[in-house]
Amino acid sequence: MSALSHSLSRLSGSAALVAAVSMAALIGVGATAAQAYDITSKAPINVTSARIALQSHDPVAYHTVGKPVLGVEKFSAEHEGAIYRFSSEANLKAFKAAPAKYAPLHGGFCQQGTAGGRKLDGDPSIFRVADGRLAVFSYKAALDGFLKDPAGNAAKANENWTKIQDKTPRELFGL
Repeated sequence: MSALSHSLSRLSGSAALVAAVSMAALIGVGATAAQAYDITSKAPINVTSARIALQSHDPVAYHTVGKPVLGVEKFSAEHEGAIYRFSSEANLKAFKAAPAKYAPLHGGFCQQGTAGGRKLDGDPSIFRVADGRLAVFSYKAALDGFLKDPAGNAAKANENWTKIQDKTPRELFGL
C-alpha cells in the first residue's frame, strides 16, 4: 500500500471525500481543457489564464433561470480582477449594480473543498444557490458530501476561506 493510499485509508466520512476529490483535482483526474484551475496561483478568484471567471458562465443566470448559461464577450464586466461574462445586457446590468450578490462564494473554488481547507477547481455545471449566493463544486460527489451538513460545511468553508484565499492550491497540499 502506498503512503498516499495508507493516509487516505485512515480518513473517514467527509474528510476522506475531500481528500479524494482534492487529490483528483490536484493530479488532473477528470480534468477537461475548459477547467481554469492553476495549482500555482495565489489568486483568490478561480479564473482562466485570460482572467475569465466561472469558465465564461453567467453568474446572474444561476439566480434568474436556475442553471448555468454561457455568457458572451459582448456582455462582460471586471470585478476584483476577474472578468465575468453574461448572456444578456440585463444580467450585465444586474451584476454591475450588485456584484457581491452574484459573484460566486469563495472565489469560484469548490465550496466543499474550501470546507476541507483546500482550493479546488469549481465546475460551473455543479452548483448550488442558497441564501441568495452561488457556490460551485468540483464534482457531484463534493456537492453530495456538502449537502450532508450544509450549514456546518458552509460555516467551515467560510472560516477556512479567510485562512486559505491567498495561498496556492499546491501550498495547501504541502507540496
